[in-house]
Amino acid sequence: QVQLVESGGGSVQAGGSLRLSCVASGYMKINYCMGWFRQAPGKEREGVAVVYTGGTNTYYADSVKGRFTVSQGNLKNTLYLEMNSLKPEDTAMYYCAAKPSACAHNSFDFDTLKYNYWGQGTQVTVSS
Repeated sequence: QVQLVESGGGSVQAGGSLRLSCVASGYMKINYCMGWFRQAPGKEREGVAVVYTGGTNTYYADSVKGRFTVSQGNLKNTLYLEMNSLKPEDTAMYYCAAKPSACAHNSFDFDTLKYNYWGQGTQVTVSS
C-alpha cells in the first residue's frame, strides 16, 4: 500500500506560480510511475505530467508543456509540480497518483484506470 498526500494548492492571479508537493509513504521499495492529474468541475480527470521514480524522464500534457515542471525529491518519495505562467484554465483539483510500473512517457501514462494509488487532491484556482 502507498499513501499519497498533496499540498501547495491555493489561489493566484493569472501569470502567477505555485508549487505542488506530493509525499508518498508506505511500500516505496519498488519504483513507480508517478503522475499529476487534474479535474475541473464538470470535466473528466486529465493527466498533467508523469515521472518514473527509477529514472528522470518526464512526459507532459501539451496544455502545460513549457509552463509546468515535474520533479522528484532526493529520497524519491516526494513529487513536485512547479507551475508557472498559470492561466484561468489551469483551475482544477490537482491529484497525485502512482502505479507500480515504469512510465511509458506517452499518453498511455494519462490513463487514470492504470493508477492504483491516489491522493486526496489540492485545489488550484487561477483568477484572471
